[in-house]
Parts: sequence; structure tokens; C-alpha cells
Amino acid sequence: MEFMIRSGKIAVAAATFVAVLGLAVAPARAQNPVYKIVPVSSSIKFNVKASVALVGSFDKWEATLTFPSPDVESGVLDVEIQAASVNTGSGMKDGKLKGKDFFNVTQNPTITFHSTKIVQTGPTTFEVDGDFTIRGVTKPEKLVLTLTGKGTGSGEIKGSMAFDRKDYGMNSNIPFIKIADHVEVDVDLKATRTSGPPLVYKQ
Repeated sequence: MEFMIRSGKIAVAAATFVAVLGLAVAPARAQNPVYKIVPVSSSIKFNVKASVALVGSFDKWEATLTFPSPDVESGVLDVEIQAASVNTGSGMKDGKLKGKDFFNVTQNPTITFHSTKIVQTGPTTFEVDGDFTIRGVTKPEKLVLTLTGKGTGSGEIKGSMAFDRKDYGMNSNIPFIKIADHVEVDVDLKATRTSGPPLVYKQ
């Protein structure tokens, strides 16, 4: 009889321990929103005012958008571009941009952007502060984004960022082409939620 009482107490204690343990680990099991960005239907382009049109895109790049919580402002955007994949439609311009006076792809094969802060500025608009790295030089820049498809689980993120090329050591011109210092970068990212709960936006 005493053995049965002790066994019962042990069983209750074990059940209580499991219940407490379950409560303790429950937050770790809670899913966060997971999004996939598809490069094949997205694009990263740039343009610079010049004596001859200088516009182009990058053919090889990857981007991730991660959320440690459903709060949209908790997101982190990472973009990695293969600098040698620059495509202006001109072999001469591409070659010059890949060279040591511009991207210097041999020494610095990637161009990156890592967000440090996302702020929702309107129902579908955002400002994204981040570290932009090109030619091995990193400086803070701001990406301004607009979202379409809010609340649907998939959508399009369009935006732009401007920087001064000379801040990153790109001081030269392309032969016979005078280039402005101001560079505009345009992003068009298609994103789909693959798992987890929907994002929570400011109202």
C-alpha cells in the first residue's frame, strides 16, 4: 500500500515536471514568419547620370528576409551581390566597372547590404537602415521600401537607395564617359511566406 502511494506521488511529480517543462519550452517552439525571396522574378538595378547612359543590373545575387518575431520591424534584410555579374549591356562598360577603379571584383567579389533597423513609416512604407559594403568599404546607408500584397502572405517589395560612389573610393570615370557621383540603386523583390504566422504591422 505504501509502495502504491509512493508510486502515485512519483507519477504526479513526474507529470507536473513534464507539464512545467512543456510550458518552459513552448516559446521556443513558437514559429516565426519565414519568407523566401525568389531572385528569378526579382531584380537589383542601378543607374548613374552620365554623358552616356549608364544603367545596369546584377545577374547573380541572393537575398534573405528573416523575422525573429511576427513584428514587421523585427525583420532583417540581407543582400549579397556577385559584383562580377554586373550587366550594362556593354562589354566595355562591364569590364571597366569590374576593374580596380570601380568594383575591383578580384579583391572584393561581393557587394552586400545588411539591415540594422527597419521602421514602418506608413501603412505600406518602410525605411531600412543598414551597412552597405562595396570595394571592401562599409558605410551606413538607407533603403526606402514600399510593400504591395500586405497581409496576403506574398508580395512585392520595391525600393531605392542612393549613395555617393566617391565615398567608397570610386573616383574615376569610364574612358570618354563623364559619370556623376550620385548612384541610384533600385530593388524589386518578390517575397512569399513559406511558414509561420503572418506579420504584424502598425495600424
